[in-house]
Amino acid sequence: MRYLYAMSIQKEQKRITTNTILEMKQNGEKIAMLTAYDYSMAKMLDEAGVDVLLVGDSASNVMAGHETTLPITLDQMIYHAQSVVRAAKRSLVVVDLPFGSYQGNTKRALDSSIRIMKESGAHAVKLEGGSEVTDSIRRILTAGIPVMGHLGLTPQSIYKFGTYAVRAKEEAEANKLRTDALLLEKAGCFSLVLEKIPAILAEEVSKSLHIPTIGIGAGKGTDGQVLVSHDMLGINHEFNPRFLRRYARLHEIIQEAVQHYTKDVKENKFPSDSEQY
Repeated sequence: MRYLYAMSIQKEQKRITTNTILEMKQNGEKIAMLTAYDYSMAKMLDEAGVDVLLVGDSASNVMAGHETTLPITLDQMIYHAQSVVRAAKRSLVVVDLPFGSYQGNTKRALDSSIRIMKESGAHAVKLEGGSEVTDSIRRILTAGIPVMGHLGLTPQSIYKFGTYAVRAKEEAEANKLRTDALLLEKAGCFSLVLEKIPAILAEEVSKSLHIPTIGIGAGKGTDGQVLVSHDMLGINHEFNPRFLRRYARLHEIIQEAVQHYTKDVKENKFPSDSEQY
């Protein structure tokens, strides 16, 4: 009964848009965002009521096994985005512009964004950085493509920072983040991710902006939250930052199921008479 009720509610709900996200901030309703990279997972997340599905460049880590987000290509991001868009009936689908597809070249940024939108059917793009990327944001917006910003810890700049430690703890960096947040809003971003910054700063920035903020490791004062779905579900069980809450432990569940299956096959218990033709 609970499943049928959830499904009926889901059918009644309209597509989440960038305007919906803005209205959620205005109404004080928190925004739930999770990453998605494939059709099956995206379908489950969408049906469960997630507001925003982020096709994150974190696919480089959790799907491909790379140490950083840098190796993933634009073609690979489009492939993942296509899979997610096919599944999403309600959620807003946002796609990360991967490293090298927008930095330092506004035309490349526009071309990359157009490819993502045309070839995947996604609803928006996301890019990292502040004043360094505002020209690219403005140029992308000229094509009518919504842009989500990203400040604080920006994983594509990991070799510049040299660490995944909390950002903007010092006043100079905190002031730059405050300034960049206002610049991104003025440039036309419809929302902003704040990653791994002090909670007090994140709340202050969130209150200073008209556009919604979505935090990861930025406390509860943001307008929404985002986690990597593989971390939140416990599929990736080796990553344990303070900000991560595991809502399931699928690593153990999946391993136990596979071990049980393997044992049944070895002992000729699968398939049974009722499982064959």
